[in-house]
Amino acid sequence: MAHRWTNDLTQADATPKAAFLNRRQLMAGVAGLASAGFAGSARAMDETLVPNSFEDITSYNNFYEFGTAKDDPKKYAHELTTQPWSIKIDGLVDNPGDYSFEEVLDGMTIEDRLYRFRCVEAWAMNIPWNGFELADLLQKVGVKPEAKYVAFETLVRPEEMRGQRRPTLAWPYREGLRLDEAMHPLTLMATGIYGETMPNQNGAPIRLVVPWKYGFKSIKSIVRITLTDQEPATSWNLANAREYGFYSNVNPNVDHPRWSQATHRMIGGGLFASREPTLMFNGYEKDVASLYEGMDLTKHF
Repeated sequence: MAHRWTNDLTQADATPKAAFLNRRQLMAGVAGLASAGFAGSARAMDETLVPNSFEDITSYNNFYEFGTAKDDPKKYAHELTTQPWSIKIDGLVDNPGDYSFEEVLDGMTIEDRLYRFRCVEAWAMNIPWNGFELADLLQKVGVKPEAKYVAFETLVRPEEMRGQRRPTLAWPYREGLRLDEAMHPLTLMATGIYGETMPNQNGAPIRLVVPWKYGFKSIKSIVRITLTDQEPATSWNLANAREYGFYSNVNPNVDHPRWSQATHRMIGGGLFASREPTLMFNGYEKDVASLYEGMDLTKHF
């Protein structure tokens, strides 16, 4: 596997660092990656980049499979077994099968990417993921010409994922993308944070990251990927189609029925931090707006 750093954020954009993870520690970690064979990391590390707070990222998030409170994932996700792990890749692909996690990673280029993350609940972070482009995996298994969508499913294991013992959602958690969205170079299959293994509470061992969409589109702990010619059902759309569309692109001009999406609260900014304006497509408009040319984004929300 190759490894390199890319990012679109600067120091001014970054969420404050956790006290336990300072600049020296981060650079030591990057050097460690380089010595392990990821030679591009230290060379490409941007000195203007300030890391996000590892504590915020891993202790404040939604993962309803472990409970609905923001701290439930950190409390209970240690109960999840992530080794061994496999992903079923099926549907309109040339090489369907059950791929081990190691087989999925084989040949992939691992990159560290600092992305904005915007929750539909109007809070936000900036997160340094590491992972590979979903497009590389799809090319590896071969996508048939008639495929138009990619569907994803999360693990169902209620004995280890206590939130699944309640019908909060119809399990398994399901998500989906149009094929062109899935093939976009910003779309990441994340395997870690800060160059380290993905914490269980953040979607170990592998999750989707689509930075221009609301966070619930970035499905965690993936066990199935299906290529299809039909728009797939998605969990929050099934639960409440009026409030959660299939696309769920970050759009400050389209409010959630129960709150404004024009601004958001940055996690890590303290109790009295001012709200910040939300950017169209979460700041990735120049990269992804062409995907939606001709669409009425007030209807295709």
